[in-house]
Amino acid sequence: MRREEVRPLLERVTDDLPEPDLADAAWSGGLALQRKQRRSTAIVVLVVALVVAATVITAAITGTRPGVVPPDRPPTHPPGYVPPAGQIAGMDFWIAPPSGSERFLDRLATPLGDPLRLPDDPSDLAIEPIEQIAAVVLSRLGDGYEPILLGSDGLWARANRLLDPIATGAPLSPGAISPDGRRVAFPQPGHVVVIDSMTAEGMRIPLPTGDVRSVSWLPDGERVLVSGPTATYRVLVGTGGNGERLITSLHTGTTPDAATAPYRLDNLEGQATLLDYVESGWTADYPLQLPVDTWVGQTFTGDAVAARLFVAYPLPQVPTVASRAQVFAAISTLRWQPSRLLVLGETPHPTPTPGSPTPAAVRTSGCCQMLGWYNEGTALLQVSGWVLAWELRTGQVHRVAALEVDGLAVGPGIDG
Repeated sequence: MRREEVRPLLERVTDDLPEPDLADAAWSGGLALQRKQRRSTAIVVLVVALVVAATVITAAITGTRPGVVPPDRPPTHPPGYVPPAGQIAGMDFWIAPPSGSERFLDRLATPLGDPLRLPDDPSDLAIEPIEQIAAVVLSRLGDGYEPILLGSDGLWARANRLLDPIATGAPLSPGAISPDGRRVAFPQPGHVVVIDSMTAEGMRIPLPTGDVRSVSWLPDGERVLVSGPTATYRVLVGTGGNGERLITSLHTGTTPDAATAPYRLDNLEGQATLLDYVESGWTADYPLQLPVDTWVGQTFTGDAVAARLFVAYPLPQVPTVASRAQVFAAISTLRWQPSRLLVLGETPHPTPTPGSPTPAAVRTSGCCQMLGWYNEGTALLQVSGWVLAWELRTGQVHRVAALEVDGLAVGPGIDG
């Protein structure tokens, strides 16, 4: 067959075959490539998922979170940190130094001096005003009491005003000093007295009841809570709002000392509770699982921490012989922050009599109470004739001063 005859023959043979569509071919090729890529992607995703699953399983076994490298060293603590003795109601607690060892503790220097005793010859407050009060004590004068104020500079001045005794004796509450350190309030039979430390001027505000025993300032320093066994009043001593009454009756607490703001620690329907002060009284913030038999003294609120002393029910963590443990509770007002406890137990006698129960140095009822705050992280405590400081972050307890006066209130000038 000649070459020129081949081409016509091939054309006749292929006339009945479909002609290829190049666009369809390209589209089919693209779909095939896409399917291949999807298969590759699925394989990659599967591999990644397996890796993640393996990481999560490893984290569950080792206790770490994905992407978090476990620390290779223990957490750091501030200098002087003392490990807690254990937990009570889910809160870390520390044991206070034993009774009798206070004089050997490291001292925290304050304007109080050590020991704290009445000054011999204080100046007159009208002549030597005090810009910021560090403390207030009372001097017995005949049948009454004279307030003596201590400034942040360590100088004393007498208020030159005679106060009457109240039902419980001396008319001095731990919460007597205003938050700005400029005024001090005293409960009196049927009224309250407020003295300005810069002018030495006093206000005498009559109250609807004769038996008042406790005072405590609101954080604004313009109002003071005055309480007795049957009533609590909010008394306006500053400018106040439009139409605000001078005296407003509030729902009373279980004891006069319970009326404090912005928070109070107290029992509510038999349950230890943190309560929040509102304009009409107090409302429950959240309950506490603390073994509280009786609350003692006032609540003092620092930097998101409310602190008060309570006498505990028998504690298996801190066994006692002749009394119940007394506990300083520093409760966080923010639920996600930790709360802390400082337990005052008994101190066994070094030489017990053979065959008899171990005698103990017992801190009797009324020996101890909160005094306030040295700074936002250090609470000031009155403990059996001593002023002590408890550092919440480290757990350390320091000596501040031996207490040789009958009563004491501390103010913001205490940190000098």
